[in-house]
Amino acid sequence: MRWYASPTARLIAGLAVTLASVAGFSWYALDQIAGLRALQTTAIDRNRRDSLQLLRIENNLNSIGLAMRDMVNGDEPYPLEAFRSQFARVRRDLDDALRLERSLAPESLSPSREHYFRQSLSQFWTSVDQMFALANTPHGDKQATELVRSSLEPQQEAMSATVARLLVENNLTEERAAARVQEIYRRVERDVYLFLAAALAAILATSLYLIYSNRRLFQRLEALSAQRSALARKLITMQEEMLRSISRELHDEFGQILTALGAMLARAEKKELPSGFREDLREIRSIAQEALDKTRGLSLALHPSILDEGGLEQAIDWYVPIFQKQTGIRVDYRKSGRGADIPDAVAIHVYRVLQEALNNVARHSGAATAQVRVEFAPSKLCLEVEDHGSGLPARPAAGARRGIGMVAMRERADLLHGVLAFDRPAEGGTRVRLDVPIIEEL
Repeated sequence: MRWYASPTARLIAGLAVTLASVAGFSWYALDQIAGLRALQTTAIDRNRRDSLQLLRIENNLNSIGLAMRDMVNGDEPYPLEAFRSQFARVRRDLDDALRLERSLAPESLSPSREHYFRQSLSQFWTSVDQMFALANTPHGDKQATELVRSSLEPQQEAMSATVARLLVENNLTEERAAARVQEIYRRVERDVYLFLAAALAAILATSLYLIYSNRRLFQRLEALSAQRSALARKLITMQEEMLRSISRELHDEFGQILTALGAMLARAEKKELPSGFREDLREIRSIAQEALDKTRGLSLALHPSILDEGGLEQAIDWYVPIFQKQTGIRVDYRKSGRGADIPDAVAIHVYRVLQEALNNVARHSGAATAQVRVEFAPSKLCLEVEDHGSGLPARPAAGARRGIGMVAMRERADLLHGVLAFDRPAEGGTRVRLDVPIIEEL
């Protein structure tokens, strides 16, 4: 069965697309901001400064118009020559204003109109020079006044109208630029909302995909865990059946053969035989008895028959003294309750956990004593094996091989739907605790 594909590649692709989208939108936003800054700097601000210069030009033209009105009306008791300095001052200011306005004029301004205005202004100053030249001649004031009325005033009015039109064009240009600024703001604001909506949608889709992927992954893990548990159950069951079968074969077949062989040797020993041959028969009988004892011991080690005949409680009562005799480790054994109703499916696994725990004490702890506590209750069983030896290492040494004893103990606890815990008592060492619910069918 093929393993469920990891979502990592899809998530990395989604992250790359998201980062690319963020980078693209950031570039777009920065470009819009740069365009907005350029529009405000090169169009609106420049146009306003150009309008200020046009207003300056308009004010100068109005000053000239007022001066020419005074010259024509004759309200001032001065000759026309007295206005020359005023015209010269206005001319200098107009030239400066035109120089600045030329550098600030918007690109949308018609060059022909600007050329027409400068040409008209040049003709106007030519006429002004002619007017002051006439005013310096004897009896020339009347001719100069007539020149002002007939030529200078119309030219001044025409130039004022041109400047007014230029101001109107500047205002329209400024209004269009302001409208473009507002359009950029609206477009960027709309795009920000769209991007946020897309980002939220992408986050939602990614979250849902993660939830879906994790759910499928956990379902797959759960299925594999169930399969593993079922396989472990079958393997351990087959192992126990095989051990039980081998134990029975050793006890029934080989045990009977060796027993019969010992009996035959005993009968042969009673017959009239040479003394040397009788000694050989005794030695062979002793070897056969030793083989019989070892066969029975091996049979009990593979699968104690007392577990099937007397139950878990009697099996523990029998095994603890055997362990003390074989290892020389004194075991303080305490039990409470009665274990007569422990199912066989539970008893064999609890017995194997006890056997493995005590073997670990003998092999690894270095302790001279151990404690075994068993609590039999109607609905549960609690087994504790404790020693005050070296204890479990916090971290396995580098290169150290892990044994399968603890793994097998955990597998058996899982098969019993129990809880297996390894901890360190206050006095040091190791405590193995197994809590098992009593269930008839496992």
